[in-house]
Amino acid sequence: MKKAVISLSGGMDSTSLFIHLLANEYFVKAYNFDYGSRQNSLEIKRIQENIFYLQRHGFNVQLQHINLKEIFNESNSALFIKNEMEIPEEHYTSASQKVTVVENRNAIFSNIIFSKALSWANKTGEDVVISLGIHSGDHAIYKDCTPEFREAMEKAMKLGNDNSERVNYYVPYINKTKEDILIELKENCWHLKLDFYEILKNTLTCYNPNELGESCGKCGSCIERLEAFERINEKDPLTYIK
Repeated sequence: MKKAVISLSGGMDSTSLFIHLLANEYFVKAYNFDYGSRQNSLEIKRIQENIFYLQRHGFNVQLQHINLKEIFNESNSALFIKNEMEIPEEHYTSASQKVTVVENRNAIFSNIIFSKALSWANKTGEDVVISLGIHSGDHAIYKDCTPEFREAMEKAMKLGNDNSERVNYYVPYINKTKEDILIELKENCWHLKLDFYEILKNTLTCYNPNELGESCGKCGSCIERLEAFERINEKDPLTYIK
C-alpha cells in the first residue's frame, strides 16, 4: 500500500485531504500539532471524533498529537488568547488578517512532517509522500502557504538529508478551489461509504469559536467556508453562533 503523512489541523481542507488519501488507497499517518492557539483544544477534539468514526468503519488510521506550545509561547498572533487581540471579522482580502499570522508556524510543521516521513521511509525501505492541502485560494497574507515556500522547504530538507529521494510531496489541491475540494470530498465519501456531513461536522475552521465549540461565522476562515458551501448548494453541518 502507498504511504503518506499529513499534518491534520482538523479544518475542512486537511480533513478532505485525509479522506482523499484513503480513497486513493494510501496508508496514512496523521500528525496534529497543539501549538496553543485559541481553537486548538476544539480542533483536537474534532479530529479525534473523525478518527473514531473512521476506525468504526474499518479504516486503519494512525494519529499522533505533538505538543508545540513552548515553541510558540512568545508568538504575537491574535490566535493566542493571551495577546488580548480581536480576531478580524471580515474577508481574507483585508490586510488586517495579518494579525492572525503565527511566526514561522508552517516551517516548523513542515520540518517535523519531513522528519516523520523520512524516518518511515528509512525504516521500510519504501517511498513516502508528504501530502499538503495547499490550494489555489491560499493567501499572500500567509507566506508560508505559498507554492514557493513549499518548494524552498522541500529543496532545503532534501539537501540536508540522506535518502531524501524516498520522500516526495503530493499536493492534489494545488489548482483547486475550496468548493472543488468540497465536491471531491462528497465523491470520496460516497466511494468509501462515509457520511459527508458527519465528516464535516467533526471539523473546525473558525479562528474564534466560543466555549461551546460554535463557530463565529464572521472571521475570514468562516466566511470562506460558508461561501464554499453556498456555491455547491450544500448546508454546512457546523453550528454557528446566532
